[in-house]
Amino acid sequence: MTNEPDTSTWKQTPDGIAVPPPSPDDVLYEAADGVARITLNRPIVLNAINKNVIRLLDRALDRAENDDDVRAVILTGAGRAFSAGGDLWSSLYPDDDPAPSSIDVMMRIWSFGKPVIAAVRGHAVGQGCELAGVCDLTVASKDARLGEIQIRHGFGVPVLITPFLVGQKLAKEVLLLGEVVGAQDALRMGLVNRVVPDAELDDAADEMARKLAALPPSVVRLNKRLVNLVYEQMGLSDAVGYRDHEALRELLDAEDQVGAGRQRVREEQGWSAFKRERDRGYDEGGASG
Repeated sequence: MTNEPDTSTWKQTPDGIAVPPPSPDDVLYEAADGVARITLNRPIVLNAINKNVIRLLDRALDRAENDDDVRAVILTGAGRAFSAGGDLWSSLYPDDDPAPSSIDVMMRIWSFGKPVIAAVRGHAVGQGCELAGVCDLTVASKDARLGEIQIRHGFGVPVLITPFLVGQKLAKEVLLLGEVVGAQDALRMGLVNRVVPDAELDDAADEMARKLAALPPSVVRLNKRLVNLVYEQMGLSDAVGYRDHEALRELLDAEDQVGAGRQRVREEQGWSAFKRERDRGYDEGGASG
């Protein structure tokens, strides 16, 4: 008897790596004692984010929002990672069903009426790093690795939250170098609030959520809104919507030959060759996303 999934019907990358199809269980939801736990549940692909995940995450937020007993939310990932970011193989399973954009869902978390805690273990890179960033509080295990590695792919910034978390110099370090940093460096930079031993991550997030759930909810909501208001007055909403800036149109529309070449490698040769090309000059020990 084995717990290994049957991958015989799964589609594969050009180098033969099986990629799971979308599932109604790609995001899990449970609630108890005033706390909702939302779990990204694609552990085989390190909880890579596709339209189905975004759709289900939005529905999970609906459940938490509409449940008066829920006072706080924990967002985490199943398996050994929080999220490896955007799913670069989502085209294997075309999805034309309606779904909100990832920006809309992430900014919904930013402005959500109940506090949201990210519990991060393993990799939180690309959109995964940003997803942790838009949460109100982020607890990371000692094995956590965070970074905005999409520049290595030739992609722009999906959700421009990092400059508001870490400050100008560190934001340029994160977004221009595309490095992945360990939990203690992420704490120093302001990407996370606390670092705990790996085995204590869930308990630490639960303890924080229970404290929030025990507080007067209207005051928690007000104080979250006040802190958010400061950053919105600093231009956060305008920055997140940078794709609508006409002054950036030339840069946004420009084709990057290096990035395009890397995507051709991925499409023609597969994941392994793409990672080698993407990570030349880096030593990240298998960073994904």
